Amino acid sequence: MNAFFPYAARTRDVIVRVAVSFLPEQSELDKGRWFWAYHVRVENAGNAPVQLLTRHWLITDGDGVRHEVQGEGVIGEQPMIAPGETFDYVSGCPLTTPTGEMEGSYHMISESGETFDAVIPCFPLAGPAVTQ
Repeated sequence: MNAFFPYAARTRDVIVRVAVSFLPEQSELDKGRWFWAYHVRVENAGNAPVQLLTRHWLITDGDGVRHEVQGEGVIGEQPMIAPGETFDYVSGCPLTTPTGEMEGSYHMISESGETFDAVIPCFPLAGPAVTQ
């Protein structure tokens, strides 16, 4: 699994895995725009369902400027994840620098009503080398 999703974090029985790819076809390097796609897999390694309620991202560009993104669910969903099941989605991130990083958390609720924040591991955003 590490070969497909090299970045992973476990919080309680929730494992968040991330793979990231630079997308040259969506980028405009001459205009200072770099774009990445990231694939997230949320795994329920526990014995009871959990639901992803909200997301909280911290995106840092190559100049150290931080952007915060918060909202309900992911890609328009607040998925319920059964024991042993996974939820996958793909999204994207544009930056005005060729490097950066992302990290964050998902606010989750267990079947018993207990809430907790599942860590999204920090992962790099690295574009091709830029010549001046």
